[in-house]
Amino acid sequence: MDTNKNSSKPSGGDFVLSKSSTYREFLAEREEIMKHKWLESEKAGHDIGFEKALMDWALNHREKWRMARKKKKVSA
Repeated sequence: MDTNKNSSKPSGGDFVLSKSSTYREFLAEREEIMKHKWLESEKAGHDIGFEKALMDWALNHREKWRMARKKKKVSA
């Protein structure tokens, strides 16, 4: 039995989550928030923190991002 936690194969619950479209959307959104955090932190000259980045992204970018993502899925 492989007990290596760093294995690249998803196990049990991880495999189920990787198949979930809701979880994949969550991961994609989190990635966008992290990009936004990095960009805004660079502009500010200091780390703005995840919560501030999340709130700013949600209020100013989420709707447009979701519409673009939905449009992309329809055309694919």
